[in-house]
Order: sequence, then structure tokens, then C-alpha cells
Amino acid sequence: MKVTAVKSTFSAALLGIMTLCLAPSSSQAATATAPINVSATVVATCTIGATAMGFGNYTGVVATATSTVTVQCTNTTPYTVSLNAGTSSGSSVTARKMTGAAGVYLNYGLYSDSGYATNFVTTASITGNGSGQPITVYGSVPAGQYVAPGSYTDTVTATVTY
Repeated sequence: MKVTAVKSTFSAALLGIMTLCLAPSSSQAATATAPINVSATVVATCTIGATAMGFGNYTGVVATATSTVTVQCTNTTPYTVSLNAGTSSGSSVTARKMTGAAGVYLNYGLYSDSGYATNFVTTASITGNGSGQPITVYGSVPAGQYVAPGSYTDTVTATVTY
């Protein structure tokens, strides 16, 4: 009977200690709050990129090719895209030239439409939407140019104004 009484007393004491440990404390932790004001200013910005335009082998017949100019501007930012005359001497935006060996030129044109009717100088105003917006540039080398064989090149700069 003594062993049972000790076990009972020990169990009761353990239960009492556990109850005290788990009982809610009479003191509560205090808290205070403070706001964090967060701000940013979004400025209008645009990026521009372009793919190469390769006409391939020219044999005196009309050759056509395209390039894609991709512009990405902040949402609601209006912009235009323009193409310069290129780097060949004597070129203009209406009479572009690729330069070959010994200063020989191969004429070509850049257009804003697939019918090759509207010379590409500057686009009408476009509104940015936050995503890349592609603009197709249509190129044409007119027939009947029998210049010296070789490689002909030009570099046209596409500019986004916003």
C-alpha cells in the first residue's frame, strides 16, 4: 500500500507541476506598431532591338527580306521608331545603298508595308504596353543592278523616341 501511495503522490505532484507550467500567465506581452511607407516612381523608358536583314544571293532580279524591330516601353508610354539612311556614302532614307568592294554600291529600300509602297522613315505614334512590340521592316533590292560580284553591306540604325 505504501508503494501505491508514493506513486499516487508522485503522479499528483507531476500533474500539478505540468498544470502550473501550462496555465496562462497573468502578465501579457505588450505590443506597439509603426507604419512603413513604401513608394517608387516609375519613369518612362524604352528598349529597342532588331534582327538582321539578309537578302541572300542577288542575281539581278528583285530580292526581298524582312527585319523585326522590337520595342519594349513602360505601359502607356507613347513612342515612335525611325530608321536612318545607313552608313553608305550618299545614302538617304529614300535611296539607301549597300557598299561593296572599291566603293561600288547596291541600291535597296526599306518599307513599312509588305507591298513595298511606303518608305520606312518614322512610324506613327505607338503606345507601349509593357511588353515587346514587334515592327516589321520590309526590304527590297530592285532588279537590274549588275554590279561587281562580292559582298555588300550597310548598317541602318533604328531609334526609338519616347
